[in-house]
Amino acid sequence: MALTYTMASNVGVIISAAPFFTAILSRLFLKSEGKLRANFFIGFALAMAGVALIGFNGSRMELNPAGDVLAVLAAFVWACYSILTRKISSFGYPVILTTRRTFFYGILFMVPVLFFFDFQMGLERFADVTYLLNILYLGLGASALCFVTWNFAVKVLGAVKTSVYIYMVPVITVVTSVLILREPVTWVSIMGTVLAVAGLFLSEYSG
Repeated sequence: MALTYTMASNVGVIISAAPFFTAILSRLFLKSEGKLRANFFIGFALAMAGVALIGFNGSRMELNPAGDVLAVLAAFVWACYSILTRKISSFGYPVILTTRRTFFYGILFMVPVLFFFDFQMGLERFADVTYLLNILYLGLGASALCFVTWNFAVKVLGAVKTSVYIYMVPVITVVTSVLILREPVTWVSIMGTVLAVAGLFLSEYSG
């Protein structure tokens, strides 16, 4: 929804603040995550600078309050999800079981919201192979596989350590766009990539 009100670059940068929210919430509610060190916040600042360089890459930032606020809320909700996932994992439940139940309740609570939007079932659209492949990718890849692997990582590494890998999303996007879409590499994207990776390593450094 944020993407319908603001630029994709804005959302990409704002969403990358999720590790910061996760760190704050973990400090408040998860004693097992340990104390936050100064290197985490320095790494966060470096990574955000890198993400901003990659996201805007020569274009100027245009503030769109409605969309930008929704993006901030999305980052905060994702942090809440990571914290709750970490807490649930401490009870010893299997990752796939908790992911399946999370999806079930997510769908259950989304159903009433459909009546407030222009929603149409339109199952005949899946006769189009393009639509079918897209929904299969979103369902099996971007949803099921990603959430299971994320929840497993949170269980093993903790909410904060896992969340900082969000900094790698724009970096992977740059590499993929070069390899697959043959997009040109710019000095801005290179600098952004270096800063984002440096921020990730600094945030993870526990020495």
